[in-house]
Amino acid sequence: MLLVTGATGFVGRGLRDTLRQRGLPFRAASRHAGEQLFPIGKIDADTDWSAALAGIDAVIHLASVNQNVVEDSPAVIKAYRSVNVDGTINLAKQAAAAGVRRFVFVSTIKVNGEYTANGKPFTAADAPNPQTDYAATKLEAEQQLHSIGKQTGMQVVAIRPPLVYGRGMRGSFDALARLVQRRLPLPLGSISNSRSMIYLGNLTDLIVVAAHLPDAAGGTFLAGDGQSPSTPELFRMIAGATGSPTRLIPFPASLLEIAARAIGKQELVYRLTRSLEVDISETRRRLGWTPPYRMNDALAETFGATPSSGK
Repeated sequence: MLLVTGATGFVGRGLRDTLRQRGLPFRAASRHAGEQLFPIGKIDADTDWSAALAGIDAVIHLASVNQNVVEDSPAVIKAYRSVNVDGTINLAKQAAAAGVRRFVFVSTIKVNGEYTANGKPFTAADAPNPQTDYAATKLEAEQQLHSIGKQTGMQVVAIRPPLVYGRGMRGSFDALARLVQRRLPLPLGSISNSRSMIYLGNLTDLIVVAAHLPDAAGGTFLAGDGQSPSTPELFRMIAGATGSPTRLIPFPASLLEIAARAIGKQELVYRLTRSLEVDISETRRRLGWTPPYRMNDALAETFGATPSSGK
């Protein structure tokens, strides 16, 4: 039996669908009560997980305070630590004491850094380089989890995904799609970068593999679709999936960044102009895993069609 925390979030809902489709038994934990949900209340260093952990073989820990693109406030930074570190470690210690075999922690590629140089993707061998408080708390949780695993024998697995997209998504990817669908001319035609992402169905497939495959034990795995389109390529792919025309005007990316810094929107624009590329070759090799959905098919599903899968 699997325990899924953060079960009502975007990834949590997708994971529940995947587990149901594969007939895998699970218990869905959420901060609030709901149909087929195990209410756990506030997640922090004092949360009592004993009832939720009864009969559980593996924990998939999705619950966290996620990063916003705006500057973090002191209250949000405090929440990062309370939930992402203290809440995670509290759950892991109780899970180990309850005899849980494996603990899968969904972290973030931001542990590796915010951007990559062109042609130099993040790899599994890279030293961590978190640039934000959010990423730093995720790294700290990873490190403490692996320490708990060594002390208790509980098998710990960490997964670092980049931006996750799929039907029902919110956030920056949804904002990109709405830009395309508004059919406005956009000054993005000269951008030459590489942006890795992961489709929800690919991420949930990897999570299931990480929860069950013996070779995953003790590993930290980078996630992605295996494709890293440039921003113009991504806009064209979204346009094709939505039936919208593509109107990209050539304009120097450096000038876009200068304008963004002048109005305090640089982080938003950097996500369009800079690279964040992920090399998943070690994940493929060690787990024998291939993303089951191709990006074009995943985008088609995201915007209304049914994707084709190798599984």
